[in-house]
Amino acid sequence: MNIDFFKQSMLKNKDVIAVISDGEKYTFTEIYKKYEKSVEFLEQLNIPAGSVVSLRADFKTQSIALLLALIERDAIIVPISPTIKEPGRYIEISESEYFFDISGSETIVKATGNVVKHPMLSKLRVEKVPGLILFSSGTTGEPKAAVHDLSLLLEKFKRPGKTLTTVTFLLFDHIGGFNTMMHTIANGGTIITLKTRSPDEVCSLIEKYKIELLPTSPTFINLILLNKMYEKYDLSCLKMMTYGTEPMPEATLKAINKILPNVKLKQTYGLSEIGIMPTKSEENTSLWMKLGGDGFETKIIDGILYVRAKSAMLGYLNAPSPFDADGWFNTKDKVEVKGDYIKILGRTTDLINVGGEKVYPVEVESCLLECAGVLDVRVYGEDHPLMGKVVAAEIKVSEENDNRDFIKKVRAYCKDKLEGYKIPVRFKLTTENLYGDRFKKKR
Repeated sequence: MNIDFFKQSMLKNKDVIAVISDGEKYTFTEIYKKYEKSVEFLEQLNIPAGSVVSLRADFKTQSIALLLALIERDAIIVPISPTIKEPGRYIEISESEYFFDISGSETIVKATGNVVKHPMLSKLRVEKVPGLILFSSGTTGEPKAAVHDLSLLLEKFKRPGKTLTTVTFLLFDHIGGFNTMMHTIANGGTIITLKTRSPDEVCSLIEKYKIELLPTSPTFINLILLNKMYEKYDLSCLKMMTYGTEPMPEATLKAINKILPNVKLKQTYGLSEIGIMPTKSEENTSLWMKLGGDGFETKIIDGILYVRAKSAMLGYLNAPSPFDADGWFNTKDKVEVKGDYIKILGRTTDLINVGGEKVYPVEVESCLLECAGVLDVRVYGEDHPLMGKVVAAEIKVSEENDNRDFIKKVRAYCKDKLEGYKIPVRFKLTTENLYGDRFKKKR
């Protein structure tokens, strides 16, 4: 694929700091030189055009350079985050012919012996376009492998966008992380890489490098609030905080807006299957947003959001196609509509049916987060012989609140705030985290 628009951006911004990693600063000139060396490296290894290549990496300079070289070689790329400790199943499902691991101090390259058989991968090869395979990050079952024509996903980066200093919070194998990286390169911005993605590390880097954009999750925003990072670090340089990947509790949104009133809070929406959609939040404290734009169509059927996108995946490698005959994708997101705005209530798969009444976990979570002493909460459904399901809540608390008296306090608080069927029947207290390594609630 012709990636001249990326190369032109790097040459145009040759003296701009492109990446800051482990305290070291790298200009776009240095990234470009690493890209040229990566092209030579692939030639020396005799990696054929159109090869399926798993790339275990993060956002460091060598990762970016090799990714660009692979795109130019029309490779079908399988990004794998270093958080994936056993990538073998990903390599098998994707039929990867080569495995590159550059997440450590040395570059490891292995030929896997796999033979490409899947028609979608063969189609990309015949058409001589690069591909991208993204795996779902679900906590149950085998992850689904979404296959993209990468040339379609990259089209939007040919249009000028904002030049910002950003932090790579979303992971290398996440559609949002990929989008952030490509946007920053195309527009001459600066990427700050992370080691641990802890609230302390992220906020200290925001202060140190005057980071303007923090793309993150509602769970992580809640951690900033709980740990009062805004008192420990100067976050006034932030211009925008984007949030997605899971429903946002309204209580968390209002709290962060009160603490950082000059930061624009923008809800994002994207899926591995369709890419990142343009959004416009109604206002900082509102969960209503406009969704869609060039290359995207939306419709609502029975309160469920459907999307048709030019950049949609070709399909799954290991599951049936989720598209209908006209190309519409059922997001399984239940929404409310207000004029041109929609509000996402949650996935239909997370909905709790209590004797015919519908309960969305995020609504109950938002209420519980307002209760003093509740540090974090996860709401879910439990089977019940008469009601079908009842609401249950796992609450993170400090050690002094890990007792039955605190449960009585929370239950009393709920009675004044929620309808009876929405009040959790069972409370489980814990001092452990309720999120995974991608800072999303464990559903």
